[in-house]
Amino acid sequence: MIKLRRIFLLSLCALLATLTAPFAAARTHDNTRPAAAHPTPLPFEPKEELVYEGEFSKLLLRGVQIAEFRFTATRAAVNATPTDVRDDLPVTNLIFTGNADAKGWFRKLFGIDFHFNMESVVEPDTFTILRTTKLDEQGKRARASEAIFDRGAQQITWTERNPNDPASQPRIIQHPLDHAAYDFLSAIYYLRTQPLVLGQRLELVLSDSGDVFRIPVGVVERKRMKTVLGKVQTLRVDVELFGKQRLIQDRNGSMSVWLTDDARRIPVRARINTDVGELTITLKRAVAQK
Repeated sequence: MIKLRRIFLLSLCALLATLTAPFAAARTHDNTRPAAAHPTPLPFEPKEELVYEGEFSKLLLRGVQIAEFRFTATRAAVNATPTDVRDDLPVTNLIFTGNADAKGWFRKLFGIDFHFNMESVVEPDTFTILRTTKLDEQGKRARASEAIFDRGAQQITWTERNPNDPASQPRIIQHPLDHAAYDFLSAIYYLRTQPLVLGQRLELVLSDSGDVFRIPVGVVERKRMKTVLGKVQTLRVDVELFGKQRLIQDRNGSMSVWLTDDARRIPVRARINTDVGELTITLKRAVAQK
């Protein structure tokens, strides 16, 4: 059972990383920065919530829902949090949040309980990341981190703390910005503002935990797919996320993401294949406020 729990935890870590990581800063090979032009209004404005379920396809977990993912997009005043959003405040920054929680059956059977929360604060005109905060809880273990993107100093400062032990020394990493304009959550939404063409190749620039990664991406297939939104035309994006100098370096795998081929570019499915099994993340609900 201990070995199974370790396998599933590794898979869930890959799931959490790869659901959001593939959409980091997209740019063509001959440019150093992505274009700043975006549709008006943005596809997810003024508010949007997307809810996904994750399934594992190996051993006892075949077809079992193991996690729920919830993503929200809104706007807030400078230095505000999503709970501060009010009509009388000057609305400037984009706020993206992502949450992942273990499903009840999975938690009871394997004794694995996890919660992951991430918030990205983004400057809307340039769509560049200002701050990333994360909380990762696995049972009694907890880690809280914050990344500050200082474009004046061209530097990322990432700080991780143990919220269960406030007296412990924080872990701090400083890294050159190196064109990392996004974290992996804000980049999902950035990609949704961009035109995608079958056969297109992109290079992704991703900042995570103080490091910067460059990841190749290809738009490889156009396919009609049955989804919670109905039968929709989708684009499949393959992401080279695994391997040397990639986000996940210690195992082999592949990842594909399907987005609606329309103005909203909603991710409706993601599939991650690893040596411990296949993870499928499927859109279950999309709520947009107008």
